[in-house]
Amino acid sequence: MTNPPLFPIVVVLAAGAGRRFREAGGSGSKLDANLLGRPVLEWTLAAVRDSGLPWTLVERPDDAHAAGGMGDSIARGVARHADAPGWLILPGDLPLIEPASLIGVAESLRDATPGEPWTVVRPQVAMADGAIQPGHPVGFGPAWRDALLGLSGESGAMPLVRQATQLGTLHPLPSQDAGCVQDVDHPDDLIRAEQALQRRPG
Repeated sequence: MTNPPLFPIVVVLAAGAGRRFREAGGSGSKLDANLLGRPVLEWTLAAVRDSGLPWTLVERPDDAHAAGGMGDSIARGVARHADAPGWLILPGDLPLIEPASLIGVAESLRDATPGEPWTVVRPQVAMADGAIQPGHPVGFGPAWRDALLGLSGESGAMPLVRQATQLGTLHPLPSQDAGCVQDVDHPDDLIRAEQALQRRPG
């Protein structure tokens, strides 16, 4: 019998069709797009691995008709670890995210949920222009399990985030990591991601 994990599970979403990327002129899947010699998804997974957190990857099923939307992918990933003390929902197209950002959300969720199981933690990123932008991963406490398992369609977990806001259980986590919000939806995003990675020290 396997013991339940002590930390929230990172659910990496990699089942999307990537229509916007192709419609903007990209070829194939955006997650397979070349970024400095590695697929976009591999950059995201490298950050997840470096965080040391438990994780699962939700890929597109062989039967495309069974794929559903983002909500269906989240439900599949959560179902694999339904006994976890929470879940961090992370789109696979965030190649610039820092491992520390994942750890920060996981620790905030873990520290809050013993007394506040309905907690949702979401990074709030301070952008260069002074704006504050909500990012990923979004962490859900254990009380959200059934709601996450019941998700379907294209809206993902946003209805639950709105519900947490109404309940007053959404905890904003200040962040300086632009990688929490810089996804790859357009071929030009690959150029910006490449430039950002080349500016990184080391």
